[in-house]
Amino acid sequence: MPSDDRIDAIDARILLALTEQPRATAIALAERTGLSRNTVQARLARLEQGRGLDSFERRIDPAALGCPLTAFVTTQVTQRRLDEVAAALADIPEVLQVHGVSGPADLLVQIVGADADDLYRIAGRILAIPGVERTNTALVMRRLVGYRISPLLRRLAT
Repeated sequence: MPSDDRIDAIDARILLALTEQPRATAIALAERTGLSRNTVQARLARLEQGRGLDSFERRIDPAALGCPLTAFVTTQVTQRRLDEVAAALADIPEVLQVHGVSGPADLLVQIVGADADDLYRIAGRILAIPGVERTNTALVMRRLVGYRISPLLRRLAT
């Protein structure tokens, strides 16, 4: 088994089987991948401890929680206050992700809301964070390609 957090071809086969049957048991995954149950269990445990498996919450649709609208807020911040800004963003429930990016903006913030007024409120809350200098909000009109990882897993598994 690899000693680092990197996913190898065997891990990729297990993860692909999980994407196809997320509730599969270790025995079912072993049968599907042709690996032993012990190998599957050990690899899943390593992936859960490392960075190979993300949290279950990625599968929950914000629309089912009353937040059908998504927007991305590019944010310029005072560099010395970046950690404070990130901590404040983490305290806003409607903030799903924050990425540090290169280019004219410093952060790309993904938010969700119930409607346009809600998104306006959330964007205002972001702008009010000490250290945030400027924001620009782009509303997601339609998701054309959803979050996916299977193509990368297939490439690695072969």
